[in-house]
Amino acid sequence: MRESNAVADDGPDNKARDNEAPVFEALLTPHRSLGRNGFVALMCMATAAAVAHAVVFAAAGAWPVLVFFVVELLLLVGAFWLNYRSARAREIVSVSRTDLSISKVAPNGRTRNYRFNPFWARFQVSRHDEAGITGMRITGEGRSTDVGSFLNPDDRESFAKAFSGVLATVRRT
Repeated sequence: MRESNAVADDGPDNKARDNEAPVFEALLTPHRSLGRNGFVALMCMATAAAVAHAVVFAAAGAWPVLVFFVVELLLLVGAFWLNYRSARAREIVSVSRTDLSISKVAPNGRTRNYRFNPFWARFQVSRHDEAGITGMRITGEGRSTDVGSFLNPDDRESFAKAFSGVLATVRRT
């Protein structure tokens, strides 16, 4: 038989843990409209077009042009590689009653952490009449950081509405 050490739920340590429990967490990631299957289909079409043109030029005796078709395909693959690499960036925004933390993970995996007191933090939204939200920034205690700079306009609107609501709720309670 195993002995267990039960802890009462109404102790001061549990109240402190409740204050530290996140009331809001958001994982912000850049949107990419072309998935893996779309990329494979695009590369197959680009390769087929390059091979068809290369055959025509080779039949005409212009074989040095073949090098340009290979370089074109390599540049296309390289551009998509850079695009998908930048998609690995993400931001994790977490709000508890006593802490607002932002972890920014760069595409290379390097992480930068920012911490603010939610009672002193200010959420600033820059808007344009036609484009909507153009920037979001959290400031407080003499520091500031941008949030969600890679999001599309609809995601910026959604995040700004949810985040400002949670920040107001945390300040009231």
